[in-house]
Amino acid sequence: MDGFVVLARFDLRPGTGALFQRLVLDNARASVRDEPGCRRFDVLSPRDGADRATLYEIYDDAGAFAAHKATPHYAAFRDATKDLVEALVVEEYDLTENAAG
Repeated sequence: MDGFVVLARFDLRPGTGALFQRLVLDNARASVRDEPGCRRFDVLSPRDGADRATLYEIYDDAGAFAAHKATPHYAAFRDATKDLVEALVVEEYDLTENAAG
């Protein structure tokens, strides 16, 4: 199994979680629908309701992730959320095993 995994954790300004959620879901759906190299795009919300979100994304390779960052829907998401985000941490991984298949 191979793939390129991105974990992105967004710490949001207080009270912006609902708006961020709508914007990130639009980006996630467009990514899976329109990008052949995007295998998975999950939006994770904390159980405690904090203004935070984590994205779990799987791409075919680093080039597919670079292509994602060049799409119009990503640019729209980035621009629309820039004032909502207090901190962002992005980690990149190689997918070496998927026990489900």
